[in-house]
Amino acid sequence: MDAPTGRPRYDGLADWYDAEVRRLPLTGTAADALLRLLGPGPGRCLDLACGTGLTLAPLAALGWRVTGVDLSGDQLRLARDRAAACGAALVRADAAVLPFPDGSFDAAVSLFARTDLDDPAGAAAETARVLRPGGWLVDVGTHPCFVHPFAERAADGSILLHPGYRSRGRHRAGPGFGTGIRPRVGVNHLPLADLLGVYLDAGFTLRRVGEPGDDAYPFLLALVLER
Repeated sequence: MDAPTGRPRYDGLADWYDAEVRRLPLTGTAADALLRLLGPGPGRCLDLACGTGLTLAPLAALGWRVTGVDLSGDQLRLARDRAAACGAALVRADAAVLPFPDGSFDAAVSLFARTDLDDPAGAAAETARVLRPGGWLVDVGTHPCFVHPFAERAADGSILLHPGYRSRGRHRAGPGFGTGIRPRVGVNHLPLADLLGVYLDAGFTLRRVGEPGDDAYPFLLALVLER
């Protein structure tokens, strides 16, 4: 999640990002899917790459004791008030080097985070480590087949797929970037098979797959995985 300079990519963007992500209907669709798939607590829940903390209160309202983790101090600055209001804890840490003992959490969630991670395999392995056996991970993010640097989405919802779907790794530009957050922070693209492989290799069992929303080509891919 660090920029090439060593500065977290979202530092300096938190206020703009928070306003931008809250105005997008897609955010509500994704968050609703995540909460529905996770279900109620009790237990400890890790909000991985929690950003400005938009899901902290909804998770707490479901009965979870929430710990949010993010590398960006600027993002956590905005998350602080939201965490205080719902009793959540916040920790500044890299998702691939989590500062928690083995089996610390009963559940984990990830919302729009996987394309920001520099080391998805490391983050998946660390999440598996800190979850208890039988714990759940719910990951909701952009669909790797239809929302990636080479998938250009027209206003009518149609998709033009340019060559490059199998071009793995971080990208700073592409015909599918649009004008939102991605030109500012880039995106780490994994084809669908690679994404699933990251979790399976970390020891997770895939329990459910969903494509939330009603667009002709889905924006979102939701995964429910068991440790």
